Amino acid sequence: MPEPLRIESGELTADEILDALREGRRIIVRAEMLGGIHEVTLRHDGTTFYCDTPTTLHKHEDEEGMRTCVMKMGYAKDA
Repeated sequence: MPEPLRIESGELTADEILDALREGRRIIVRAEMLGGIHEVTLRHDGTTFYCDTPTTLHKHEDEEGMRTCVMKMGYAKDA
């Protein structure tokens, strides 16, 4: 398994994030939330996309769901 890709929130576009996830990379995003800096892990198991946050595990059944999530949460920058 490749090393996780570590990024700052807003460093990559949604397309770049999705490309890395489809390649099997796990992405660790440093993001400001809950009054501090936390790490969020994004991954894809070949079927489902996951956002593992400090408070919950979100699942997305398709790329559009994941794209919406990373844009809404500010993990991705505008293209």
